[in-house]
Amino acid sequence: MLLLELTDIKKYYGDRLILKIDGLKLYEGSRIGIVGANGAGKTTLLDMIAGKTMPDEGAAKSYGSMAYITQLGAAEGMADRQLLKTFNVADLMDEHMSGGEKTRLKIAQCLSSPGSIILADEPTCNLDIKGIRLLEEALKSHKGLLLLVSHDRELLDGLCDTIMEIDNAAVRLYSGNYSRYKEQKAAELARKRFEYEQYQSEKKRLEEAIEDKKHQVTVMKKAPSRMGNSEARLHKMGNQKAKANLDRAQKGLESRLRQLKAKEKPEERQRAAIDLQENEEAAGKVLISGQGLRKCFGSRVIFQDAAFEVPRGSKTALLGDNGSGKTTLLRMITDHEAGITVARSARIGYFSQTMDILDTGSSILENVLADSKCSRAFARTVLARLLFRRDQVDKKVGCLSGGERVRVCLAKILLQDINLIVLDEPTNYLDVEAVEAVEKAIRDYHGTVLLVSHDRRFVRQTADRILVIENQRIITYNGCYDDYEAWKSNAALGRQKDKKEARMLLENRLTLVLSRLSAPGKGDDAALLDLEYKKLLSELRTLDQN
Repeated sequence: MLLLELTDIKKYYGDRLILKIDGLKLYEGSRIGIVGANGAGKTTLLDMIAGKTMPDEGAAKSYGSMAYITQLGAAEGMADRQLLKTFNVADLMDEHMSGGEKTRLKIAQCLSSPGSIILADEPTCNLDIKGIRLLEEALKSHKGLLLLVSHDRELLDGLCDTIMEIDNAAVRLYSGNYSRYKEQKAAELARKRFEYEQYQSEKKRLEEAIEDKKHQVTVMKKAPSRMGNSEARLHKMGNQKAKANLDRAQKGLESRLRQLKAKEKPEERQRAAIDLQENEEAAGKVLISGQGLRKCFGSRVIFQDAAFEVPRGSKTALLGDNGSGKTTLLRMITDHEAGITVARSARIGYFSQTMDILDTGSSILENVLADSKCSRAFARTVLARLLFRRDQVDKKVGCLSGGERVRVCLAKILLQDINLIVLDEPTNYLDVEAVEAVEKAIRDYHGTVLLVSHDRRFVRQTADRILVIENQRIITYNGCYDDYEAWKSNAALGRQKDKKEARMLLENRLTLVLSRLSAPGKGDDAALLDLEYKKLLSELRTLDQN
């Protein structure tokens, strides 16, 4: 069933063409992931489909009801009570909500009346891993059309059957999930390179062959210097046939050269490159530690007798549910609060989720030089590798997109004299290629990194150690994310087994008490049996709730 039709679409920002779609039809049951560089037009496309913005040319027609999980802006509409419970969020937005809680509310409101078309623009932004999994399951069960913009590769792999790429205003569909799309793009680029090289090789061969024929004709025209005039005339007349053959061969080669189908050199997309500086390493085996941590906000307890360590040289990921205290712990570390010990030789570079290290009224270059001892020339080199070139470095930070601000923050940290990097959700707002650049930089870096992220693949690719905030304490797991997940699953299976055995014992005892209540024997106290019966029922209910 046709649900969405885009015809002869053109959308400009100023004189720049953002989107050009000649014709696109999307049907019920399709789950489409939309990818492209920051500023490619992904949000613009969703806004156009939702009717929030209009195309400059053409039309976007939908043939069904629509729900939209926006990246920015407040939540709208009423949410189903069961969905609010599932996503563990209140039904009213308030100023004390975390970013993740606001996202959960928007998701619950959208899924309460999803209609036949769901649009989702970075719905995992600020969402914890548990929330991402809940979202993934909910979207999997949607029977209509899904259009999803996301930098979460795990989500794109788990959900999508088609990837829509927006590149240089053009839209192209690839069958399969994100990993399959990457394979197709790599094969496509390899084929284009091969065809271009073959074209260049054949063109060169034909051009050299033509030059060779021309040279042979020139040589043939010249009579040897020892010949007299009459002999030279005879020599020239005798070579007419051979010359005609060479002329024909030359024209044939020139015709083949003209008919040779030109192949454009594959355009190498500009990618952000990040090089974390290897400054003088901090001394000591443990660079950050916490003991007996207690933290409250009013009556709400965040940490109660919590403890943790960040060893030198480790890549430690800090995980936990929305509102569990991850950003709070990072702030406690950077503020050197009571109970926190930071090695004296450690110099922290802190990327905050709010990006408050940036002055929005200053230029990109002014921001990155503010706390740096590097030269302007070196700062420009670093910014160029992060795709800020020439006069772009003079842009005011307040005019930049979210993804561009993240890159400026990273540049500012790169230019500081630091040896301990603390990152709070560094992949928010970045496109997938920029996320992969950050991943590579962290993997190649030999220093110490403490990071918060809900991007499962990002954590999997970077962390060699896991800290988890749970029940006001901090659990330490010395191993990678996949090993941690396996350990957690085994622990959950063990708890499930223990719960099953405990339930069996309670039910057996309950059966015995019921039989004695229905037919009391000598010495049975009915009142005591009734009290035990009620206690056993209460214990069973408590067991089911945990």
